[in-house]
Amino acid sequence: MSSKTKEEFYSVVKDITNNKEFNKLNKELHHGITRYDHSLRVARWTYQFCELFNIKSINNTTRAALLHDFYIDNELLGENKFEKLSDHPNLALENSLKYYKLDNVQQDIIKSHMFPCNLNVPKYKESWIVSTIDKVVGTYEMLRFKTSLYIGIYCLFLFEIIRLPR
Repeated sequence: MSSKTKEEFYSVVKDITNNKEFNKLNKELHHGITRYDHSLRVARWTYQFCELFNIKSINNTTRAALLHDFYIDNELLGENKFEKLSDHPNLALENSLKYYKLDNVQQDIIKSHMFPCNLNVPKYKESWIVSTIDKVVGTYEMLRFKTSLYIGIYCLFLFEIIRLPR
């Protein structure tokens, strides 16, 4: 991202990144990093994609991309992993609406970003864009951060087994 693009991006999302409740995502683990960092990466990639393809709703799409995972794990206590996958978009939307006025497209972006894990089929091209970018970013993060963490732990475990006296 060029410095001009970075500046433009942060001017679009500044009020969200300064929100006290949104900043709680800095303590939530997600794909081996924080949910805050994941959301920011999805929003940055969305901004760059929209800029590259001249999507007119770039600002609203970017803001919804940043808000797509705006929830705290404690809000989903007692749910299994599949339930969390399908339920968290509605919770993220609910939390987003507490602080921001969102149009129908933004609401659909947040609600449908987990398609096909939930059955909210994206209705707008912007929803498809964010849903796809979220999956690409999630895969990248899982491979880069979470998988490498597991491999490191596994290697330490093997190293300890090898060192055990026989």
